[in-house]
Amino acid sequence: MRHRHGLRKLNRTSSHRLAMLRNMTNSLLKHEAIRTTLPKAKELRRLAEPLITLGKTPTLANRRLALSRLRDKAVVYKLFDELGPRFAKRPGGYLRILKFGFRVGDNAPMALVEMVDRPAPAAEAQADAKSGA
Repeated sequence: MRHRHGLRKLNRTSSHRLAMLRNMTNSLLKHEAIRTTLPKAKELRRLAEPLITLGKTPTLANRRLALSRLRDKAVVYKLFDELGPRFAKRPGGYLRILKFGFRVGDNAPMALVEMVDRPAPAAEAQADAKSGA
């Protein structure tokens, strides 16, 4: 039994793993959907969901804490200005992990990680076209 064993090592050193998960969290918060392997997606959920919860209360301390974890000002602004208010009434479960088949090279199980209330991609394209025209 592996009760109380913390996190997945993902065949990486601790510094590589932390950097990879930080980059994946930044990409997820920026694009609101990413494709990755299933174990990485499950580990990413453990980092990204508490950050979205942090973004629901826009205090200076929470902004500094998010910036120390993400290291990207643009993503922190989006977290507190867009994502926090969007998920304000939701008590948790901000991400959806969908199994996405297997990778061609090594047959690794793939997953799609996306925000639950993400606007449809077609609606985003139409909104961008209207605002640009």
